[in-house]
Amino acid sequence: QALKKRIQLAVNLPLNLPNIWIDERRIRQVLINLLNNAVKFTPEGGTITLEVTLSPPMREAGETAYLRFVVRDTGIGISAENIKKLFQPFMQIDSALNRQYQGTGLGLALTKRLVELHHGRVGLTSEVGVGSCFMIDLPYQTAAVFPQQIHPEGDLNTEPTPSMPAAAPLLLLAEDNEANISTISSYLIAKGYQIEIAKHGQEAIDQAIALCPDLILMDIQMPGMDGLTAMQQIRKIPELATTPIIALTALAMESDRDRCIAAGANQYLSKPVKLKQLTLAIQGLLAPCSTP
Repeated sequence: QALKKRIQLAVNLPLNLPNIWIDERRIRQVLINLLNNAVKFTPEGGTITLEVTLSPPMREAGETAYLRFVVRDTGIGISAENIKKLFQPFMQIDSALNRQYQGTGLGLALTKRLVELHHGRVGLTSEVGVGSCFMIDLPYQTAAVFPQQIHPEGDLNTEPTPSMPAAAPLLLLAEDNEANISTISSYLIAKGYQIEIAKHGQEAIDQAIALCPDLILMDIQMPGMDGLTAMQQIRKIPELATTPIIALTALAMESDRDRCIAAGANQYLSKPVKLKQLTLAIQGLLAPCSTP
């Protein structure tokens, strides 16, 4: 799309960036969201720049070190009174823009959510008719590497490399029933999982694209787009083609199971869901990944 609009893309990276601990997959999706947004609202012949800078920690003050990503464009810009609205779900600031630039309105809200889950922060400066500058600050910890030491006897002794605790798997629960949402999410959170919610099929697709969850729990009977259609659409997205999906439905016929599997589900569980059975199914699909 950027090529079609003859938009110039530039990347400014400092030399000798350190190795850092970061959730690579989700931060990549944050940047994709911001860059896609910049391309959408930048007219033909414009410019988009991605910059990365480091702010080293101030040890005296005990401050956190941040990695800053900046996406700067020469797009249509945003008025000051509309900036706060941008990070609200399903919000576009002008109905005319909504007609001209199609989208769900979820991208920036999910971007903000992902950054905050990472204990980061989002900033924005903009001027109408000039362009916008989105800033993402992410705390980081430098990855320490300990070299091998050779002893006189000739034996190699490698000091262990400290590792960050494994991040809890992120599960996307697509479910419209509030009672089921409360029961399932509370149970899985207690088991150590992170949970995000979608309440209809299209929202499930949008959240899956933005969050890249480790596993999706998909209710089949939802308002609007149903779970079967949502799974079929998700499987067409290369990044989500192998994401495990568990179908959840009150329909218990063998033919219903076959329809779920054909639509892209890895497993099928009938409602009411037995929570222990659900946990075992999740653990089985996430293996050999680390699970709680």
